[in-house]
This record gives sequence, C-alpha cells and structure tokens, in this order.
Amino acid sequence: MSSDQQITPPDGPSTAAVHAGEPRRRPYDSITAPIVQSATYTFADTAALIDFHEGRVEREEYGRYGNPTVRAAEAKLAALESPAEPAAGLLCASGMNAITTVLLAMLPTGSHVLLTNDCYRRTRQFVRTMLARLGITHTIVPAGDLVALEAAIIPGQTRLIISEAPTNPYLRVPDLAALAALARRRRIKTLIDATFATPYNLRPLRLGIDLVVHSGTKYLAGHNDLLSGVVIGKPGIVGALREAQGMLGGICDPHSAFLLLRGLKTFALRMERHNATGMAVAQFLAGHARISRVHYPGLESHPDHAIASELMRGFGGVVSFEVDGDLHATAAVIDRLRIPYIAPSLGGVESLVEQPALMSFYELTSEERLAIGMRDNLIRLSCGIEDTADLIADLRQALDAA
Repeated sequence: MSSDQQITPPDGPSTAAVHAGEPRRRPYDSITAPIVQSATYTFADTAALIDFHEGRVEREEYGRYGNPTVRAAEAKLAALESPAEPAAGLLCASGMNAITTVLLAMLPTGSHVLLTNDCYRRTRQFVRTMLARLGITHTIVPAGDLVALEAAIIPGQTRLIISEAPTNPYLRVPDLAALAALARRRRIKTLIDATFATPYNLRPLRLGIDLVVHSGTKYLAGHNDLLSGVVIGKPGIVGALREAQGMLGGICDPHSAFLLLRGLKTFALRMERHNATGMAVAQFLAGHARISRVHYPGLESHPDHAIASELMRGFGGVVSFEVDGDLHATAAVIDRLRIPYIAPSLGGVESLVEQPALMSFYELTSEERLAIGMRDNLIRLSCGIEDTADLIADLRQALDAA
C-alpha cells in the first residue's frame, strides 16, 4: 500500500471511526488531520488553473467551495454511513442548515413535500413558512402511517418525503425499507434525519433511503462544543447539493471540522455507553411508580419495538418519559436532578435534560401544546457517558423526593 493510500478498514465501527476516509499519510506526517485555516488557495501558474477547471486535478480553489479539513470529515462520515457502497458527504454549518440546503436545492416552485408529524419542529416551521413563500406546498402525516403517506402523495408534484428515525421526542421508528420502496414506486426522493440513531445504530442508505441527514453537533462530535450538519447519499446527488451550498454559503469552518474529526475517533465507544445507559435508564423508569409512560424503542412497550429491533444495532441514549403529575410537578423533578444539565440538545458526553413544554414550546398554552402532541409532563433525558448507576440513583432520588 502506498504511503498516501486511504485505509479501507473492516466494517467494525470503532476501526471505521478511527481510520475510515483518511489517508495513511497526512501532511507533515501528522497523525491527525491538520486544520487548513485558509480562505483561498493559490495556483502555481495558469496551466495549473486550467488543469483544475478541466478536471485533470482535484484540489481546493476557494473556501466556500471546499477545504481539506472539511473534506476529511466528509469522507469519514460517508464511510461510517455507507461502508459497502460509494457515498459522499456534504458538511454544513449546522444540522438545520443541512436540511434547508437539501430542501432549497431539491424543491422547485410548484412542488410538494411530505413530512411526518413529529419531524423536528424547525424543519416543519421552515416548510410551513419559508418554502410556502416560494410556492412549495406540503402535507404532514402521522409518523409511521404509510397508508396516510401514500394517500397524501400528489402525482407529478410530490418530490420529497421527510421523516426521522428515531423521531423527537417520542422516538418512533418508521419502517424505512417499506418507506423507501413506496417512494421508489412513485419516483419520489426520501430524506431521513437519523441524528438520534447515528450510523452506529442505523444506516438508512442500505435500506433504500436516498439521503441521510445528521446534526453533527450531537452524537457525532459528542462534546457539546461545535455546530455542524452533514448530508450523505450517492455521489451524484450530493454533488448537486454541493453546487447549491456554494451559492447558499452554509459551510462548516475548518476548526469545527477538526473538532468533529477528533470527536469521531471515540464515536463508537461513546455510542456503546449511550446505548447501554439508555436501555438501563429506560428499564428503571418503566418500573418506577411515578412514571406513567416511557418512550424508548428498546422497550417491548414501545409501539415500534419490533421494527426498531430489526433495523437498529442499539437504541441510543435519549429516553423520553412522562411523570405522573402536571407541568409544575414535572419541572420539580427536573430541578431535583443533580447530574444532568438543563439544556437543549443531546448526544454529548454530559447528560442533558429538558421539559419540552417549557424548553421548546413555552409560548403555547397547555391546550395548544396538547393539540400538537406535546404533553406538559414529558421529560426528555439525553444520557451522557457518566456511570449508569449514578444516573439511575440521581433519577431515583429526584422521583422519590416528591
């Protein structure tokens, strides 16, 4: 193997997280990918410029169109998501920017998009407001209801189906193979936000999904210290999205890409802990007298347990649960917790907890929240990598103190 050849590791998740997508030899013989902090790139002469334009060499030109550190992160993420089939990744400024880039690039005026009803609220808001101004219509259907989804397709207009796996905050897991097959029959593209699952637990591309989006801010980076997003799919479609990004400008800076690469080295190890702790916490909560319901696909009580068990390696570190009490009693449980921080987001090494009714839907009344399926007594806990026994003991004292 030549000194600069890319390593092609086996499909072991830790081996891939450490080595995939990176050349064996890096500039200056550094063991880590260097941060290339440059806005523009020089050409030795006019002939070199022409070689670049005519495709005889691959290199960078201007920071908005690419960066070596960013490219390294894109290659690793594509290899993690699709180790067996060719795929490409496009790193973006945030997970939300990854979604909006796809929507703006793929949906022309007069087209129609389908979403499931517990897609990320900002995704739904963007579709309802910004895309509506561009003459793009939408329909929202219940999560996992393929009959309703197919019935909502508008022939000749529906261009894209968007869902999540698992969804936020109730962790529903749709049958992605059936969804992909339905979309292919109707010549419609599919986009799955798999942030909660990560490539460690679920790989939608191998099930026939066209594009996968992740918020790199969450599990992929894993340390609550950067913003990024990524879109992964076949090289042709991602190449078209890259052209759109060059106009829209939602790029990831090289320092964030470097931090993302660093976080990815321990990605598989962290996911093992997140999965184990998430399951243990869900089982504890399911047996506690003060908890009326636990939303976690690893539990047999979850409506999508069977399909989740078939599709997923593990079920992640996010556990949503309902306290037997009202808005204020639920808030009191959160305030008694000593380990998790009260904060939005998820997937980092620190445990985070939130009451969605107050964190994300504070401006709505209880009745308005209930109308959109957001219960006042719901808590979303993102388990970090603290000791599982400590997290469970903390939950026990917070629940038993009432």
